[in-house]
Amino acid sequence: MNHQKQKEHEGRSGKEAFICKVCGAAVGPAFGGGRQRNHCPVCLSSLHLDDLPGDRSAGCGGVMDPVGVWVRKNGEWAIIHRCRRCGVLHSNRVAADDNPLKLMSIAVKPLASPPFPIERIEEMAKAERLPSKEL
Repeated sequence: MNHQKQKEHEGRSGKEAFICKVCGAAVGPAFGGGRQRNHCPVCLSSLHLDDLPGDRSAGCGGVMDPVGVWVRKNGEWAIIHRCRRCGVLHSNRVAADDNPLKLMSIAVKPLASPPFPIERIEEMAKAERLPSKEL
């Protein structure tokens, strides 16, 4: 592989360092959680660069906001990102150096803002004849 192709390949693999476009953090190559560095470990934001992990073929380039987390079958956490520009959703595995407070704040956000008044939980418990303290 010639030098130009090797450099292009390294850039496409997500192994290069970068400055986060959202928080300005200097971000080094990935370690302990994947082959590609696909998001900032400080603010967890990303850029819409890939159609498939590491391919760098997306033409959008929009900021990808971390909007949720989910747990894979093997128990590994992944971050759900949504592009501000085109709305596409992508899932990226959590890296070993990701900000744990930011991860937890994203994980509990739905609990802090349920789609119904929180007072309804007690009403629902009474309707199902469950003691509210069991909730």
